[in-house]
Amino acid sequence: MLDLLYARAARWRRRAAQRPGGQRRLHRPVVSIGTLSVGGTGKSPVVAALASWLVARGERPAILSRGYRRRTDVPGVTVVSDGQSLLASLARSGDEPLMLARAVPGAVVCVCPDRYLSGVLAERRLGATVHLLDDGFQHLSLARDLDVLVTSAGEITGGHVLPRGRLREPADAASHADVLVVMGADSAAAADEARALGVGIACGATRALGEPLAVGTAITSGVESRREGIATGGGRRGPGVGSTVVVACGIANPQRFVGDVTAVGYQVARAVTFPDHHDFSARDVARIAAAVSETGAAAVFTTDKDAVRFEAVGTLPFPLFRVPMTLTFDPPDVLFDAVAALLQSPITTPSRRDLTPDEMPSRRDLPPGAIPTRRDPGASA
Repeated sequence: MLDLLYARAARWRRRAAQRPGGQRRLHRPVVSIGTLSVGGTGKSPVVAALASWLVARGERPAILSRGYRRRTDVPGVTVVSDGQSLLASLARSGDEPLMLARAVPGAVVCVCPDRYLSGVLAERRLGATVHLLDDGFQHLSLARDLDVLVTSAGEITGGHVLPRGRLREPADAASHADVLVVMGADSAAAADEARALGVGIACGATRALGEPLAVGTAITSGVESRREGIATGGGRRGPGVGSTVVVACGIANPQRFVGDVTAVGYQVARAVTFPDHHDFSARDVARIAAAVSETGAAAVFTTDKDAVRFEAVGTLPFPLFRVPMTLTFDPPDVLFDAVAALLQSPITTPSRRDLTPDEMPSRRDLPPGAIPTRRDPGASA
């Protein structure tokens, strides 16, 4: 019964947003990347892939995030990166926005529950040319020009709405998406899923793990240079394939990461897992250290998202390596072609209109330091 009420409320909310005046529009194009289910779908790697592609094309993308589970909830907009430097600590930014800011040099990253306000700031103060609405499928108050829905095969068609299942909206909401990205699927399986959900464009996506890199403790001060990127302990590489390792992570689907590490060829002696967005404590570190000692593991492997939270702990009693993840799309260009077509379309939609002075954010809406000094593109961080 509760799931039926939840589904009815979700449908009403989506219909209400589509009425005239139900959404606010930004001047620059908005691409939403989101999901229908809670946790662990693979949305963040898609955001990173699109942002990197846009930067390579000469665009200046702004990633607009709500900053879920950040420890310091400040008013207004927190600029995590202005496209040149990191400007916010883990506590003020949240783990995923900080991870994305590091993963994509050249991308603006802003955090605020009001992502319209973030977008206006990114356009007017930071030179954003296109917006990526992170986890935006249910953020209906902001109009978007392209909706990208990320899922895995059967997750939506075979799922149930909260609280019975993991879906945030009924399965028929998927038909509002423009592009479907199906994790762990090839092009044929993605096309089948798209037909079942009523989405016109689809591609599969395969996860791949990169080479492990040592994690340092450079962000305890809260600010670091963009040119340094993620702290890597001097770029020290991880142990070779076939080594015995402990996996430690606090993500929504830890077993998938464990499976990825195993598939590459490492021997996972133990997996020490925590809830998603977990803040690591000294007790947690001691628990992981005990696992390393008991198994004789050569190192501890973690995800990019967990790495930024481990760095806030300080010096660790074991070698810790982050294992970056990348995506390969099948067909390779379907998602990017859809975004390119949007960027090349005539500037005729209301989302590209000029903003009025009344729509500009005022400084009282923003916390101290949230508006960095604008730098020339070639200026050093």
